[in-house]
Amino acid sequence: MSLMSKANQLDPLAPRPNLDFSKGVRGKYANLLKQGTNVVLIAPDLLDTFPDSASVNEALRGLKKIAARSIRPAPRSRKTASTSQ
Repeated sequence: MSLMSKANQLDPLAPRPNLDFSKGVRGKYANLLKQGTNVVLIAPDLLDTFPDSASVNEALRGLKKIAARSIRPAPRSRKTASTSQ
């Protein structure tokens, strides 16, 4: 096998003459994807802590409870520069 033919086989954007898309329906599964599927990539260093979606959801629910209970500090009054000395 030559180097060029091997490169064409591995190229994901190479034309696919054996695939027939003439009966394909554009957007057939678009509504299913819109129904609340969110994909989030977990950093590799967190995979041992969050191995699946259930552990991520549990942690986020706990964080949400903590955030709801925490009291926002009162805004500090700003000191303005005094014009009289």
